[in-house]
Amino acid sequence: MTRTHTGRFVPIHAHERPGLMKSRLLNLARGKYAYPALALVAFIESSVFPIPPDVMIIPMVLADRRKAWLIAGICTIASVAGGLLGYVIGAFAWDTIGQPLLEIYGKQDSFETFRLWFEKYGFMAVFGAGLTPFPYKVITIASGFSHINLAVFMTASVVSRGGRFFLEAALLRLMGDRAQALIEQHFALIVSAIFAAVILGFVALKFI
Repeated sequence: MTRTHTGRFVPIHAHERPGLMKSRLLNLARGKYAYPALALVAFIESSVFPIPPDVMIIPMVLADRRKAWLIAGICTIASVAGGLLGYVIGAFAWDTIGQPLLEIYGKQDSFETFRLWFEKYGFMAVFGAGLTPFPYKVITIASGFSHINLAVFMTASVVSRGGRFFLEAALLRLMGDRAQALIEQHFALIVSAIFAAVILGFVALKFI
């Protein structure tokens, strides 16, 4: 269930069209309960909800750019907390919840891809997948299923999710409306480029 700007609760179902769900989230972002709604969406997106909280971040920051860091902070804390729930689902409820969820969203291939990445790259796989557009719910559930070290998982989640949301908030705070099109059209490329730069930095340090 979600609450609209009028205070009325309406259900959101996984099978609804993404456009309809995004429209409802935009209404929440402009409403009286925008901040708790953002926290809830960021929390459940980490394990069960299909729409990322970025949909709400943009209008909320543009409405009051002075609160950009607060909005990014709320989103980061809620997302990481939700990620821990996803980890628990993967570790202890894979058959009953984890696997059916990934099947509903058609993320079985992404699940196997992430597991292979982690076997090769460890921490950087969690960090990179959490920063880039790779579905975060897949990371959290797969991490629990694979029994990835919890400290490694939480550290990578805090750094990657915080990096993503604070970068988005920073662009909106500095550029205002001009940043919206940049984020909606090119944000995936921007964060992927940042991740690539981080990797290159680690490689360079290794050979210095």
